[in-house]
Amino acid sequence: MTRPPVFDDTFRARFEDLLRWRRDVRRFRRAPLAPGLLMRLLELADLAPSVGNSQPWRFVTVDDPDRRERIRANFRRANADALADYAGEKAALYARLKLSGLEEAPVHLAVFADMAPPQGHGLGRRTMPETIEHSATTAVHTLWLAARAHDVGLGWVSILDPDTVNADLDCDPDWHLIAYLCIGYPVEEHEDAELERHGWQARTPLSDRLLRR
Repeated sequence: MTRPPVFDDTFRARFEDLLRWRRDVRRFRRAPLAPGLLMRLLELADLAPSVGNSQPWRFVTVDDPDRRERIRANFRRANADALADYAGEKAALYARLKLSGLEEAPVHLAVFADMAPPQGHGLGRRTMPETIEHSATTAVHTLWLAARAHDVGLGWVSILDPDTVNADLDCDPDWHLIAYLCIGYPVEEHEDAELERHGWQARTPLSDRLLRR
């Protein structure tokens, strides 16, 4: 039997630092990642838990300039539609926010959930089939933490039409887009979230979201 590692107080403090300093990055340097680093981060993300050990996540690197431009055009359309939902000061603030790093980030990565993965044999999904998507989301979060631990920034671009992304990347139509990610070295680092820093939404205390029964 392999002896388990010891996670001491020093490790736990550093782990809390990792959680507090994980940020949704929008401002990237254009410098490429160090050789082999992206694959290393994906290998760490692949350690994420999944329902029935199904590993339903599908990582798609987007390197082709034409496909990247289609993604940027998708974002511009979706962002214009989203802006139309706001009015007054909120609309003005929304228009000033930087909501993607699609122009600068050296790595574009789409993460899909295979809704009928060959692994897992359906275990754990009979009453909650959405656990497939939850599993893929857990892989994204694992990648996010791994990236931060390697001084790499990750930005989640959610203002996109997912069906168009699927078609533009020529992926299986049964795959469900979970995240479109920009990855690269950040221009700047902050402990507070950008949306909080620019006055969009402050964090609220845990007590607001904790119920007891």
